Amino acid sequence: MSLAERDQNVIWHPYTQMKTAALPIPIVRGEEALLFAENGKSYIDAVASWWVNLHGHAHPYIAQKVAEQLRTLEHVIFAGFTHPAAVTFAERLLQILPQGQSRIFYSDNGSTAVEVALKMAIQYWQNKGIPKRKIIAFRDSYHGDTFGAMAVSARSAFTAPFWSYLFEVCFIDVPIPGQEEETVKQLEAYAHGGDIAAFIYEPLVLGTAGMVMYSPSKLDQLLSICQQHDILTIADEVMTGFGRTGRTFASDYLQRKPDMLTLSKGLTGGTMALGATSCNEKIYEAFLSDDKHKTLFHGHSYTGNPVACAAGLASMDLLLQDETQQHIARISQRHAAFADQFRDKPKVLEARQQGTILAVEFEADGTSYFNKLGDTLYSFALEQGVILRPLGNIIYVIPPYCITDEQLDQVYLTIAGMQELITGQRYFDPPKQTTLHD
Repeated sequence: MSLAERDQNVIWHPYTQMKTAALPIPIVRGEEALLFAENGKSYIDAVASWWVNLHGHAHPYIAQKVAEQLRTLEHVIFAGFTHPAAVTFAERLLQILPQGQSRIFYSDNGSTAVEVALKMAIQYWQNKGIPKRKIIAFRDSYHGDTFGAMAVSARSAFTAPFWSYLFEVCFIDVPIPGQEEETVKQLEAYAHGGDIAAFIYEPLVLGTAGMVMYSPSKLDQLLSICQQHDILTIADEVMTGFGRTGRTFASDYLQRKPDMLTLSKGLTGGTMALGATSCNEKIYEAFLSDDKHKTLFHGHSYTGNPVACAAGLASMDLLLQDETQQHIARISQRHAAFADQFRDKPKVLEARQQGTILAVEFEADGTSYFNKLGDTLYSFALEQGVILRPLGNIIYVIPPYCITDEQLDQVYLTIAGMQELITGQRYFDPPKQTTLHD
């Protein structure tokens, strides 16, 4: 029996209709931007395995640091205890996070990082004796699959069975071009009510919405309104953090800084599960009291796991190297060149780019995750040896930073092949490779 067949007998996969899904592709090895299947075929991991992998698969430096930590301390309860990896990682995170962050609360993944931030925001006002309970979020946002994270995410087919269990949220439109002033008016209307606890947002890029992008200046305006009305702000940088937008954090493009940030995915370079929620001192001090009821009663069995923190420290070492920063700039430039050349092609609604994130939206019968075009394009890419997981009719590329120019060419040619598949004609030649200059 093959590995895929054995899998089918015992595994329930995420976001998968198990009755109709094809057998999963068994991956047995990874190296840099490539994944190798059981049959020997290689695939370019152009989506960084759900946006988590920064430096390539099975990176030897991260593996070394994880192995060293495993031989020293694999885990310790984090209530009443601490350890060097957690303290050092928090110290180093605070050095690179946007200005004003002063504390790190560890959890397990992006959804739990969001849960922690929401609980901090709601209890902050309760601890201060001020009745603020409502949350503002973007209408098409995605913040995770646990209940609090679902509540502040878009009401969609993904959350439909649970709508009656989700708390009420004030949704505003994403400030895309042409929509900016309406979004500002919507936020101001809610802000004047005086009962908003927090505004949670994906800065600059809404991932699951289809890599929807909007301007830093408009987000700065929204954050300014929140600060004027004493509304806490939560930047969900789970996807956008650690260089994805071209800078270390998307919030680095902004003048206004958030009260809290949520982190995961690239936090460990895609090596291990770990989440983190940072906050400023104002938030932290609201929980300091002789009254134990003002404690933040939240935690996980694996909070501050030493091995995950060691992976995070190793990933940060790599991220801050000049070579990695040059790779981020190179990928950003090549994505921009591709988008410029491709956006006016037939059947292409839009090609947009922010840092190392590229998205191409094809014409289809409605923009939807369930658009059948996505299944066709996904299968086509796999045939070309490229992993691209469409959001319906939207193709996106978020590669590991070690991806080569030759591999990027193969990814771009695959997307061009998708367009040829849709139109039946060839319109594209890949952009020439760019050379970075100081």
